[in-house]
Amino acid sequence: MKPPGNGAARLLSGAGLAAALLLPTAVPAQAAPPSRVPAADGKKGQELPGMPSALDPEADEVVCTPASRETAKKQDWSRQRLDLDRLHQHSTGAGVTVALIGTGVDPGAAGLKGRVTAAGAAADDCVGNGTFLAGLIAGTGGESPRLAGVAPGAKILALRGTDRSGGASADLVVDALRAATEARAGVIAVAVALPRQDAALSSAVAEARRAGAVVVAAATPDPPSRGGTDEIPSRTYYPAGDPGVISVADMLPGGARPDGSLPTDGVDLAAPGAGVVSGGPRGTGHYLGGGVQVATAYAAGAAAAVRAAHPDASPDDVVRRLTATAYPADIPQLDAYAAVTTVLGAAASAGDEDAAQPVTVRDTSAADRATGRATLFVLLGSAAVLAVLWAGFALSRARARGWRPAGAAGTASD
Repeated sequence: MKPPGNGAARLLSGAGLAAALLLPTAVPAQAAPPSRVPAADGKKGQELPGMPSALDPEADEVVCTPASRETAKKQDWSRQRLDLDRLHQHSTGAGVTVALIGTGVDPGAAGLKGRVTAAGAAADDCVGNGTFLAGLIAGTGGESPRLAGVAPGAKILALRGTDRSGGASADLVVDALRAATEARAGVIAVAVALPRQDAALSSAVAEARRAGAVVVAAATPDPPSRGGTDEIPSRTYYPAGDPGVISVADMLPGGARPDGSLPTDGVDLAAPGAGVVSGGPRGTGHYLGGGVQVATAYAAGAAAAVRAAHPDASPDDVVRRLTATAYPADIPQLDAYAAVTTVLGAAASAGDEDAAQPVTVRDTSAADRATGRATLFVLLGSAAVLAVLWAGFALSRARARGWRPAGAAGTASD
């Protein structure tokens, strides 16, 4: 599911950006260090508390992620990269339900009130990560509308795929997939990546796809730390490795995966997964998060936006749109705006991938290509200036010789 495509990319510059974006992924919530939202101009930026993806499994007592007292002042790079301001002029995901399988979602969270269905344990998000992801998928941004999710008109069906501390469970994921299928969710986002294939899990995925759901899953778990992964062999994780599932990895603003990412193959899309701002289950403040789960949430929101804009599209058509319009790279990079607005050939809806060529696409210049063109223009401009200067010099010398060839002046005077 990796056809070449087109998309738009916006990059954020700033010294020390990569280091500022990396976050812990499995730490006690009370110890989660503050992280900085990098400023677009490369200045210091704003400090926000970090959002963990899991709590310390060895802690004697589970301490939930505390409320943030900080509110983000600006739109982060990820929303600019996905062109959400323009996307929302074409689709908000209205009418689509996204089932989110993770740590749960607080139904009363800021920006999500009235649009989250969560029963039992799924309404208790102690980690906070599930609510954070729900905000990226379908949050309105509350009092900060520029921090809305990809599909702020969509609804969230919260389902648990982990224990209360965020530890993944294959049995819980299977039960959640079946519940999402029964609820007729249009998109199922699995923020859990399991290291082994399971027959019941694969069966639940297949049932969901037959029922018409687009299934999006994290390509890998978030690593326990961003170092020490060199000796970990590449492997396939599930349900991302099951047929028909969109496997999603995280990327930095420049398009590369973060250092220390777990190795895997068969990834279909990369999406922003570092330095991302969203809310949590307690209070109205913001957190800074990152990782594969964050990228998965963005891809699921894009799938919801596509389903709302193209209600007659089949699940395979939606997958085709997301992958065919992605910016071409080693791992194609999600372009939510292009996925919704690009006009694909009629054969695309018929499933003929060879004939499905984009008819109209928007500007697909990325920063590296733009830089290359700028460099070429500078070189060509410099060459043109030198040519003009040389022509002027040659003409003045020729005039001084009376328009005689060089070396002929002495002969003419004899």
